[in-house]
Amino acid sequence: MDVHLVDATYELFRSYFGAPPARSPAGVEVGATRGFLRSLLALLRSEGVTHVACAFDHVIESFRNDLFAGYKTSEGVPADLLAQFPLAERAADAVGVVVWPMVEFEADDALAAAAARFSVQAGVERVVICSPDKDMAQCVRGTRVVLLDRRQQRYLDEEGVRAKFGVPPSSMADWLALVGDAADGYPGVPRWGAKSAAAVLARYGRLEDIPEDAARWQVTVRGAAALAESLRHHRTEVFLYRELARLRKDVPLSETLADLRWRGPRRDELEGLCRELGDEELRERFSPGDGGR
Repeated sequence: MDVHLVDATYELFRSYFGAPPARSPAGVEVGATRGFLRSLLALLRSEGVTHVACAFDHVIESFRNDLFAGYKTSEGVPADLLAQFPLAERAADAVGVVVWPMVEFEADDALAAAAARFSVQAGVERVVICSPDKDMAQCVRGTRVVLLDRRQQRYLDEEGVRAKFGVPPSSMADWLALVGDAADGYPGVPRWGAKSAAAVLARYGRLEDIPEDAARWQVTVRGAAALAESLRHHRTEVFLYRELARLRKDVPLSETLADLRWRGPRRDELEGLCRELGDEELRERFSPGDGGR
């Protein structure tokens, strides 16, 4: 079987900026939630999708904000998008999918923890993390744990991570620490870019294994002396950035593999939610053949 783990925060953002706005009968903006539900339904109707869970950033802030003041916050996120997170969580639960609403940790941490746990369980052939986020590339393991960009219908296995980023999944947090991640709010190390980071880490693998003196580098990189000097001057910061980039696998998730099996929607909850959203068409899309409880 395959286990599908959905980055619901990404899906909700994608729906907000990609789907048309819509108002509920109560006058509340619900367009992103409607779009998210349709996307989730499309996944559940796909061949081979049997075990599914969704992870949400119940709040945008996490323990990483205590480590680095510049880390991403909810500032700048549209209020009518933030207001839909609890609604979207309810929607996923009504559809009958396991929901992990993260507060201390991030949704990415829950996905990483779940991928690590379920990928080694008997009967699981593959864990598919439904997210295009480069942070998630560190979770990829061979062809057993892969990423799926659902918008482009592209899978990324370990060979694909190497081809795209120039480093294996095990070096992705180090790569991000050097390059930075504007979406998460940490800048990386001055002078270092994607190509230089990939070239050096392809040889050394980890930040601590990169020689401080560029003359000792066993790889040819343009501007090596300046890169090495910048890394020396920002050594404390770069290890902090790696800590921010590394996904946690110790998230307490209580569900078993059996709990992730989709058995259809919770029909009473779904019908009530569809009325709340003013979307009877969506309710009708969940036919009796979808089962339900």
